[in-house]
Amino acid sequence: MSKNDGACSDVITLEKRAFHIWCRLPGTPPRFMMLCMSRMLRRGSAFAARLARRDRALSLAGLSCRHYSTETAPHIPGMEYQDAICTLNTLQTNASALEQVRRERSNPELQLNAMRGFLERAGLTVDELDHLNIIHVTGTKGKGSTCAFTEQILRNYGFRTGFYSSPHLVQVRERIRINGQPIGKDLFTKYFWQVYGRLDETKDAHGGTMPAYFRFLTILAFHVFLQEKVDLAVIEVGIGGAYDCTNIIRRPWVCGISSLGIDHTQILGDTVEKIAWQKGGIFKPGVPAFTVRQPGGAMPVLKERAKEIGCPLWVCPQLEDYQVDCGPLHLGLAGQHQRSNASLALQLSHTWLQRRCLPADHSFPVTTVENNGTLQAPAFSPSPIIVKGLADAKWPGRTQTLKHEEVTYFLDGAHTMRSMQACVQWFRETAAEHERSASGAVARVLLFNATGERDSAAMLKLLVTCHFDFAVFCPNITEAIASCNADQQNFNVSVENMLTRCLDNERSWRLHNRLGDNEGTQLLIQDSLPCLPEHRGDTLVFLCILSALQWITQGRDSVLADLAKSTLPVKQSVTAKAAPLREAAEIHVLITGSLHLVGGALKHLDPASSK
Repeated sequence: MSKNDGACSDVITLEKRAFHIWCRLPGTPPRFMMLCMSRMLRRGSAFAARLARRDRALSLAGLSCRHYSTETAPHIPGMEYQDAICTLNTLQTNASALEQVRRERSNPELQLNAMRGFLERAGLTVDELDHLNIIHVTGTKGKGSTCAFTEQILRNYGFRTGFYSSPHLVQVRERIRINGQPIGKDLFTKYFWQVYGRLDETKDAHGGTMPAYFRFLTILAFHVFLQEKVDLAVIEVGIGGAYDCTNIIRRPWVCGISSLGIDHTQILGDTVEKIAWQKGGIFKPGVPAFTVRQPGGAMPVLKERAKEIGCPLWVCPQLEDYQVDCGPLHLGLAGQHQRSNASLALQLSHTWLQRRCLPADHSFPVTTVENNGTLQAPAFSPSPIIVKGLADAKWPGRTQTLKHEEVTYFLDGAHTMRSMQACVQWFRETAAEHERSASGAVARVLLFNATGERDSAAMLKLLVTCHFDFAVFCPNITEAIASCNADQQNFNVSVENMLTRCLDNERSWRLHNRLGDNEGTQLLIQDSLPCLPEHRGDTLVFLCILSALQWITQGRDSVLADLAKSTLPVKQSVTAKAAPLREAAEIHVLITGSLHLVGGALKHLDPASSK
C-alpha cells in the first residue's frame, strides 16, 4: 500500500484502538462491542475495494501510485475529493515530528527557508505572491473574525476576494474561500492534485521531504488564488507570525494584529511580551499596520518591533468613535469582543481601498499621537457599503446561535482564557434573552472539550458561573459508528489521550462546581426563568460528539433524530438521568472549548455544511 493511503488505513487502526479503550469504560453495553467490530470489518472491506479501484485507474492512465501528473490526475476516475483528503491527511504531523519541530525552534528561520523551497517545487515564486494584494492578519483572539469582517466589506465593493483561514470546522475546503464561499469539491480536487503532484514528483531530489499539513494548504491557497485571479487575498496567520509559513509574504498591502493573549506557549513563549514579539514578525518595511489596544506589556513590544522593521503602526479607535449617520454600527457577529475586531477590520479595509484607489502618497491615514507616543488611527466616516459589510459578516462557530425547535445551541470555539471570558459574557447575555421568552423552565447544558496545552481546568472554572444543569464531555470524534469523514480526522493525538483528557475535564468540573455553588452564582441568572437546581453539576462523558448531542437533546431535535440509527446504546441508568431534559420547556446547549468540537457538532446540526 502506498504512503498516500496511510491516512485512510489509519482510520481502521484508530477504531481498533478506540474499541479496546471504550469497552473498558464503565457503562459500555455489550452490544456496542458488536457494533464496533461490525463497523471495522465493513470499513476495512470498503477501503480495500477503494484502493483496488484507484490503483486500476492509475494503471490504465499509465501512472504509478507514487507519481501524479498535474495535467491528468484531476480527470482520473476514482481520484475524487475524498481521495484528495485522505492523501492530504498523510501530511499531518505526528507527535514525534512535532517534538522534532520544537527542538529545532532554536533556528526557526530554517522553517521559512523550507517553505520557500516547497513553494518553488510547487511551481510558484515569492514574487508571484506580491500580485495577490494581500491583507495579512495575526493575533491570539479575533483574527479570524477580523478577516471575516474585512473580506465581507471588500467583497461588498465588488472585488473578487480570496480568504485563507484555519482551522476548518467541517470540511477542509472551508480554509480556502473565493468570494466568501469555500471552493467547490471539484475545484479543490483539481488544484490539490496539481500541487501535490509537483511536490511528489520532486521529493526524491529533496531527500523525500514533503510539506506538513498546514504548509501544504498554505501553498495550495496561494496557488488557488493566483489561478482564480482574485483581486485581493485576506490571509490569516496560522500560529504566531514571525516564523509562520504564511510569513513568506514579502509585500502585503496592509497588516493587522487583533487582541493578544497567552496561547501556544511551547511555540511562542509563555509571556504576552514574547508572544507580541512573534506576532509583530508579520510587519514589513513601509507597509501600514494596525492593532487594537493590547494588554500589559504587549504594546511596547509591538511598537519596538515596528520601529526595528520600519513599519508605521497605528492603534485602532473604539468602534463607537466612528461617525455614522444611520446610528450605531450593527455587527453580523455577536458579542462585545467583536467590536474591537470590527474596528480593526474598518482600518484594514479602508487602508486597502485607499491604496487601490488613491495615489501612493495619499494611502496612509492622517493620525494623532497620544502621550505615550502611539499613533492613533482616525475614526473616519464609513461608507454605506462598509456599514453593510459589517452587518453582513458571518463566521460560523464563533458566537453562533442555532435554534432547532425546543433546543437552542450556542456555539463558540473559544479555547484560551481571554476568549473563554468573552464567550461566557456572550452566552450569559444571549441565553438570558432566550430564557425570558421561554414558556417554562429551561435546562442549561455544557458540551465541552479542549485540546493541546490549553488549561482546561481554568477555562472550566470560568464556565461554572453560567450555572449549567449538566456538563457533558466528549473527544473531538464526530461519530463512533458512522461513515468515515476524512476532513475531520486528526492523527496528531491518540484516542487514548483524547478520552483521558475528557475524564480529567469531568473531574475538574466536579471540583469547580462544588467550590462555585454559592449565592453569588445565583445572581448571574437573576433575570432568567428558573432552571433545574436539584440536578445542577451532573456530569457525563461520551465517546463521540453525536452520542453526546443525542443524549442532550433526548429526541427533541428533528435534525438529529434522523441520525438516531448511528448512536451508540447507553445504560438505562444514563437514560434515566436525562429525565430533567425531557421535562424542561427548552434546552440550551453551550458548545465550546475547541473549534474542532464546534465543527464536529456543526456537521450534525447543519447537514448542509457537509455537502
